[in-house]
Amino acid sequence: MGVTEKVTQAISHAPMIALLGNPNCGKTALFNRLTGSRQKVANYAGVTIERKEGHFMSPAGHPYRVLDLPGAYSLTAHTPDEAITRDVVGGLRANDGSPDVVVCVVNATNLRLNLRLVLEIQRLGLPMILCLNMVDVAKKRGIEVDAEKLARELGMTVVETVAVQSGGEKALLRALDEMWPVVPVKPQPLAAIDAVSVEDTQREVRRILSVVAKNVHNTDDRSEKIDNVVLHPVAGPIILAVLMFLIFQAVFTWAAVPMDMISGGVEHIGALLSEHMADGVLRSLLVEGIIGGVGSVLVFLPQILILFFFILILEDCGYLPRAAFLLDRLMGGVGLSGRAFIPLLSSFACAIPGVMAARTIQNPRDRLVTIMIAPLMTCSARLPVYALVIAAFIPEREVWGAVSLQGLILFCLYFAGIVSAMGVAWFMKRSAGSKVKQALMMELPSYHWPNLHNLAIGLWERAKIFLMRVGTVILTLMVLLWALSSFPGAPAGATHPPIYYSIAGMLGRALEVIFAPIGFGWEICIALVPGMAAREVAVGALGTVYALSQKGDDLATSLTPVLASSWSLATALSLLAWYVFAPQCLSTLSVVRRETGHARYAFYMAGYMFALAYAASFITYHTARALGA
Repeated sequence: MGVTEKVTQAISHAPMIALLGNPNCGKTALFNRLTGSRQKVANYAGVTIERKEGHFMSPAGHPYRVLDLPGAYSLTAHTPDEAITRDVVGGLRANDGSPDVVVCVVNATNLRLNLRLVLEIQRLGLPMILCLNMVDVAKKRGIEVDAEKLARELGMTVVETVAVQSGGEKALLRALDEMWPVVPVKPQPLAAIDAVSVEDTQREVRRILSVVAKNVHNTDDRSEKIDNVVLHPVAGPIILAVLMFLIFQAVFTWAAVPMDMISGGVEHIGALLSEHMADGVLRSLLVEGIIGGVGSVLVFLPQILILFFFILILEDCGYLPRAAFLLDRLMGGVGLSGRAFIPLLSSFACAIPGVMAARTIQNPRDRLVTIMIAPLMTCSARLPVYALVIAAFIPEREVWGAVSLQGLILFCLYFAGIVSAMGVAWFMKRSAGSKVKQALMMELPSYHWPNLHNLAIGLWERAKIFLMRVGTVILTLMVLLWALSSFPGAPAGATHPPIYYSIAGMLGRALEVIFAPIGFGWEICIALVPGMAAREVAVGALGTVYALSQKGDDLATSLTPVLASSWSLATALSLLAWYVFAPQCLSTLSVVRRETGHARYAFYMAGYMFALAYAASFITYHTARALGA
């Protein structure tokens, strides 16, 4: 047996540690600190809730597996996230089993809220370790927590951790090694949790705090001072709008150099292959199919990472819940609460996590409306399409002295998605006869500097997901599209490029009858079909289609100049309008069906988005033509 096989076998038989705690307690930061890049993300069986599992080796050489459970305030579940946490800890999920050790992470600055969950889990009788996290922040505020007294009161091991600092997890690792070997214990029935009333539990929390802690009511003066500005009814929305505007400016300006480097590299590889390979099917596949298709998508990786860089920073520093608070009044106008902001913001990355994040909304009708409008947020898969068309038709110059015109157009497209989502939400809520606004109740964590370690892991995960899509889904679709675009060949005496006579060309011309009124030619129609699998594939499809449409010296692996010479401005604007509302990719529709439990909602979503996209493109195209575009 090889070394790798031995390590894999040891990990598979290692004790399972379950990390759980309230939201914003630093649980995920501790998970990242323990596992680093040795983690994988999947879904729990039967649901679309994210399951993060990793592994690590302790200083004593003992292997452990660790499961990062969804945040919960109580095991009396009110949301699907909390239900998963309850079922895993209670050993009710056959595929996961019960954990061997429960590591309960609590925020040392907010023990009054965190200890209720600790006492509930303790009633299940599982081996437990309490991580008193953020002790550095507590000390700065003058909050004193005696860990030894807390351990005696709770009857369990208590360790102090600072998850955002290197080495901040060492006390936990020592405590785990002291428990070795871990003896599995079957948890008590979940009914044991309800054996003690909530009032008695809170009374016990207050008693424990009176014994082990001092100055627990001290607040974070710094956070309060910042909130006086960022949550101001006038200054707050302005700050939020400026932040969003600057982010979209950075997406274009910062990404220019790395995009040029990737684009140059792709073109150089394509030129080398064309120069050193004989003309034939294999060269056509590599240059026009793979390089022309996949390379056209890969070039947008810097822009996607820059967008996620800012989103992760805003999330890590504690600003996102404030943004939800600021937008509560606006969302209240369309019948939603500010709690919908987090799922909608997640949809800027991808509609799938946005749809899944709606699980935290307790009101079923609000949850459904949020799911239905989440795909209208401009996901990162739209960004390559936007960036390509903007670069081809919008000049690279500054307006008002310092603002990138291309970044301004991108901001307007994102803003159009937000406005349309609010409009659809208003219509759905009114058509359903609901005029009741749900009160917003959420915890506002203290501000803190973003952790570079967590930021790096988050960006790496996003880059890995994107590159895996490029190397699997997108590559497969590009090869398939190349085959459909190359066969059968052009007949003798053909006057059009060979792709015109191919299977893809025939399909594109058939669809052109439907899309001609909005300015889409058969080339665009071909690209829309694989774009149903993943929106960014449309860019690669255009790269393949136009590469195969060129001949000799006209062949270009860079799409920008090709589109600028092939499309009218009216067609370009129509395509941008189409992608503001473009029907969802099939994977998102599948998740919608699973989250709602009914296929009709997926069909309803696809139908209304197609209708909006077609109407917006029709109006945009004919208005632009009337104005001379």
